[in-house]
Amino acid sequence: MPVITCIEDLRRLAESRVPRMFYDYADSGSWTEGTYRANESEFQKIKLRQRVAVNMSNRSTRTTMVGVDTAMPVAIAPTGLTGMQHADGEMLAAKAAKAFGVPFTLSTMSICSIEDIAAATGAPFWFQLYWMRDRDFMDRLMDRAKAAHCSALVLTLDLQVLGQRHKDLKNGLTAPPKPTLANILNLMTKPRWCLGMARTRRHGFGNLIGHAKGVSDMTSLGAWTREQFDPELDWDDVEWIKKRWGGKLILKGIMDTEDARLAANSGADALVVSNHGGRQLDGAPASIEALPAIVAEVGSRIEVHMDSGIRSGQDVLKAVALGARGTYLGRAFLYGLGAMGQAGVTRALEIIHKELDVTMAFCGHTDIQKVDRGILLPPHGAAGTSPLPLHQVA
Repeated sequence: MPVITCIEDLRRLAESRVPRMFYDYADSGSWTEGTYRANESEFQKIKLRQRVAVNMSNRSTRTTMVGVDTAMPVAIAPTGLTGMQHADGEMLAAKAAKAFGVPFTLSTMSICSIEDIAAATGAPFWFQLYWMRDRDFMDRLMDRAKAAHCSALVLTLDLQVLGQRHKDLKNGLTAPPKPTLANILNLMTKPRWCLGMARTRRHGFGNLIGHAKGVSDMTSLGAWTREQFDPELDWDDVEWIKKRWGGKLILKGIMDTEDARLAANSGADALVVSNHGGRQLDGAPASIEALPAIVAEVGSRIEVHMDSGIRSGQDVLKAVALGARGTYLGRAFLYGLGAMGQAGVTRALEIIHKELDVTMAFCGHTDIQKVDRGILLPPHGAAGTSPLPLHQVA
């Protein structure tokens, strides 16, 4: 086993252990993948102010996200097909998140079901909802989430139309994989993955099969999902969902200040600045680029969270400095899951936390809740330069 020191180490290990179509599903973007790459590269352009001769003892990364105490300003993002990165993947990731003390978010398009996660963890978690045409199914899905004691609903707003994901199309992505010659040859090189899948019964979309009307297997599911994503979703629907759910509501996919104002007016408890990991509108800005203006516009009215591109604890710290109350790990935890299962997710969280804690100390802070844009240098700045106002940073 190689020594794992960073998220990139987990990525390389996951690439060697996860079947090609599922690795590519996690680690790719839409069209040219320009926005997918920018999500990471824009973080790297933001420079930190190193401080010295500051008491760095008694550091704390603890905070809250929509009232939930967290070990650091990080939650596990909702990701589809997580149970295809590793057998029972959602259950393993949820267990790791619970033990570490960060929120776990289950995707509607998960392999393990809402009930699986509740039974595996015995703890509240968050549930991500896609808005679909079948309103009866939407009602029942929210009721199932309530019965499982989900403490927040995360409504994804940016997937009413599916982005053009070239690698998924070329790989013929299905869950489980079809027994084509190319897939069989690739699976022969992934014995750990195959053994894990042979030991579990969870191979389809657990929240949908047997729950949505007319969906009894993967064939009928494919036809159902092509018809179900509802392009007519609007802010009236968002307000209806808020009332119907009755609990904490987080709106994911905000990239524009006008949409941020509408989100704040909707009664939601938080919004997530997110371009869906670069998997929807290629050519959109990186999430970290959009964050400062949205914080300036609505940060005093609604919690602002952020995802897309986070690969280190330094990225988390930079997002917090630019006003994010919390961040979400998507690919970073998926790499850990694909590489080492539950232990890999734990390792990913440990890496992010260590990098966050040490970098915060080097920047002269001991409490994550007191970090602000003062820890950032202006673009092309030098040590000792006064930090720029929020709207000019990054």
